[in-house]
Amino acid sequence: MPRSKRSKVVSLTKVSKKTKEHKNAMMTEVQANAEKWRYCWLFEVGSMRNSHLKTVRQLWKDSARMFFGRGAVMAKALGTTAEEEHRSGLSKLATQIKGQVGLFFTDTEPQEVIEWFADFQQPDFARAGNKATRTVILPVGPIMRQFSDPPETFPHNEDPQLRKLGLTTTMTRGVPTLTTPHKLCDKGKTLTGEQAQLLKLIGLKTVTFRVGLLALWDSATGEVTQIEGGGVAADEKGDDEEPEAAAEDEEMSE
Repeated sequence: MPRSKRSKVVSLTKVSKKTKEHKNAMMTEVQANAEKWRYCWLFEVGSMRNSHLKTVRQLWKDSARMFFGRGAVMAKALGTTAEEEHRSGLSKLATQIKGQVGLFFTDTEPQEVIEWFADFQQPDFARAGNKATRTVILPVGPIMRQFSDPPETFPHNEDPQLRKLGLTTTMTRGVPTLTTPHKLCDKGKTLTGEQAQLLKLIGLKTVTFRVGLLALWDSATGEVTQIEGGGVAADEKGDDEEPEAAAEDEEMSE
């Protein structure tokens, strides 16, 4: 008698891991790019979103190369001591690789890179566990969707979901309505799952994806320059999203 599929045991512990060969290949790629490009930037990300990081990669695909998410491998590839460093001065950059940081190789002049990343900021929705960046109070009246222009009211069939998320609504002419102001969140306080979902439903983007430049290595001199004020704030780092495996693999295939 065939075995029932319902009785099949699926192990959740069998997660594919990066092989030694993959790590070695990545090290080779990092070293090859250290030889190819004049500059190497160390960067970190605020309010990490894989989609926005992929956009950065796409926009710079012809004039730069980016690695992100495997700090120990990147540091080893550069060399963490003067004796081990792949090129002169790289150890001074490698020893700063801690946490969720990345490497950005390019020949583009430093001032142009600084200005580009200062300008590239993408608003996004906050997530549960983030700190609220501002106090949000929903006024008396119909609950409005802010992402449309002009704002639109919620349809009547979404009223049960709004109530489930903590709003005390009444139906006025078929529109979910507040009879008293509702404080959705307080600035500086941690957002709950319900609060984050309400912000998204209403269309309020309260966090910003951005790349903070920390240090710059110049192959012409072997010097590493620290970028004053280039990092991201501590509360922005609290919204880190793990880099997708596909994004890491993309680095190897480009």
